[in-house]
Amino acid sequence: MRPRPGVPGVAAAAALLLLLLPRARADEHEHTYQDKEEVVLWMNTVGPYHNRQETYKYFSLPFCVGSKKSISHYHETLGEALQGVELEFSGLDIKFKDDVMPATYCEIDLDKEKRDAFVYAIKNHYWYQMYIDDLPIWGIVGEADENGEDYYLWTYKKLEIGFNGNRIVDVNLTSEGKVKLVPNTKIQMSYSVKWKKSDVKFEDRFDKYLDPSFFQHRIHWFSIFNSFMMVIFLVGLVSMILMRTLRKDYARYSKEEEMDDMDRDLGDEYGWKQVHGDVFRPSSHPLIFSSLIGSGCQIFAVSLIVIIVAMIEDLYTERGSMLSTAIFVYAATSPVNGYFGGSLYARQGGRRWIKQMFIGAFLIPAMVCGTAFFINFIAIYYHASRAIPFGTMVAVCCICFFVILPLNLVGTILGRNLSGQPNFPCRVNAVPRPIPEKKWFMEPAVIVCLGGILPFGSIFIEMYFIFTSFWAYKIYYVYGFMMLVLVILCIVTVCVTIVCTYFLLNAEDYRWQWTSFLSAASTAIYVYMYSFYYYFFKTKMYGLFQTSFYFGYMAVFSTALGIMCGAIGYMGTSAFVRKIYTNVKID
Repeated sequence: MRPRPGVPGVAAAAALLLLLLPRARADEHEHTYQDKEEVVLWMNTVGPYHNRQETYKYFSLPFCVGSKKSISHYHETLGEALQGVELEFSGLDIKFKDDVMPATYCEIDLDKEKRDAFVYAIKNHYWYQMYIDDLPIWGIVGEADENGEDYYLWTYKKLEIGFNGNRIVDVNLTSEGKVKLVPNTKIQMSYSVKWKKSDVKFEDRFDKYLDPSFFQHRIHWFSIFNSFMMVIFLVGLVSMILMRTLRKDYARYSKEEEMDDMDRDLGDEYGWKQVHGDVFRPSSHPLIFSSLIGSGCQIFAVSLIVIIVAMIEDLYTERGSMLSTAIFVYAATSPVNGYFGGSLYARQGGRRWIKQMFIGAFLIPAMVCGTAFFINFIAIYYHASRAIPFGTMVAVCCICFFVILPLNLVGTILGRNLSGQPNFPCRVNAVPRPIPEKKWFMEPAVIVCLGGILPFGSIFIEMYFIFTSFWAYKIYYVYGFMMLVLVILCIVTVCVTIVCTYFLLNAEDYRWQWTSFLSAASTAIYVYMYSFYYYFFKTKMYGLFQTSFYFGYMAVFSTALGIMCGAIGYMGTSAFVRKIYTNVKID
């Protein structure tokens, strides 16, 4: 969809955003058919079984096309285009409730070049994907004999289609007709269609693609229970330690208030009260820090909303709908980024708020687009279907400039005006207090490294299920589990960062802002390290494209998760620090 000349930029971007939403069209888009009405078999992609993301157009292999007139297909959503969906008409004549006896639909003139292409595909276990009425079907290209000397192509597609009333509810493919690949021969490709009545409801037709035995395995339940017990233990431990310790601190500080100046000078003063004049000092690099906090709050909002939408709607039933929903929600929640980032920057005395707004708005999009741009070069070199079209790139850029940036500006202005005043409970001293020496394990660097272990421990089992659904042939649908894990992750992260910050302040080190953020964000390091283990021991991926795709997007995922955890940790710790310094009397 292109904006007409004279249409304002924001309106044009809004029109582009509509691309994210599925559009209705007759037949397969309404999912209803009349008897003898045409049913389209779309050929999607073909690629190595072990490299799920390394896909190519189906007809990049020398398959032949049926005689029926070609139908063009366009990318209906942005998610389809970004995920490399390349639907091409098969040319097969299929009509609703009309059986087709075995019939030849085309012939392959197999020369040496075509044979070599098929042999390469068979050696690398190429699978292909097709769609009928949005239902995916998978088939294998061919197979080799036991000695690996002769190669065979499956030439007969036997389709069994189940219908319930005027809707298609089930599709099965059986590949038969094994033919040996011999150069300079002709291979006939054939198909048949058998229609059968089915009791499957239209709403339940995707249930056969789900794998309850995998996702609802007792290990999954046990991991949730284990993480929940960790939360109870951590919350109880933090509450007990901090309440008892803080009560003693308050009692000691109250006793010190009754001393005269001479006794107080001779007394053994120590602890977090001593840094009250520096604890609310602006963090180093406040522009970057506030941008990271704003971005983390937005990622959390996006995660929460997308999970809730996925729990209500079955997003896996529409091609690219999960990605389209995530992009739409990310653009719509841009004011969250501006509000939290802009208000924090204002409270820290920042002057260059426009620069902060730009950095906050484009931090995550630049990271994602930069990675995608790099991987896109490799995809273009491989002629893979994952290569992002130029028009899609322009659409994404327009969303960034004409939707995300203006909404971020609105959020920044609201944040600066509504909560941008530095109403700290303690005055900030003009001269920074020197930080005393402390034991090595109290250093911020050590706290940062250790801070991510428990949050990672609460989610790493769920990471396995999420990785398997994305990198292997599983459909993730247990979003209730994901919601529980997100809640558990937030609680564990806040508890850990509060404890780390308390120890840091007790050592009279007031550099808690970056420490609280980084100790929570270090969860990303452990997730990325786990992705290496998953790649080498749980998959059989190979090749430059798939490896680059895997580690590139795992780096993006881990970084986004780290920024979200860091923001959650900082927000919880900030509330804790404000609370304890509000409740103690300061001269």
